Amino acid sequence: MARTYGKNNWALFLLILSGLVVGSFLGHLAKDVSFLSWLNFGINFAIGDTNSGDIVCLDLGVLVIQFGIRLKITVASVIGALCAVLIYKKI
Repeated sequence: MARTYGKNNWALFLLILSGLVVGSFLGHLAKDVSFLSWLNFGINFAIGDTNSGDIVCLDLGVLVIQFGIRLKITVASVIGALCAVLIYKKI
């Protein structure tokens, strides 16, 4: 078991984020390959309806601020995040 004393939480966050991005990218590349298409299976989470542009809007009269976020979690991105955690434990 690797020691976790003194490790930086920001490093873990950045590794997980990069694992999610790389996994999502690999899942996107694999979606057209018949035996790897399951890697792109996932679900979307969103604040507001981002497809129609109906997102949370704050109108201050002079300034209009629109908030919206959409996350697509796929099997490949979860595998990428798990690999990132394993890499973090090794270093």
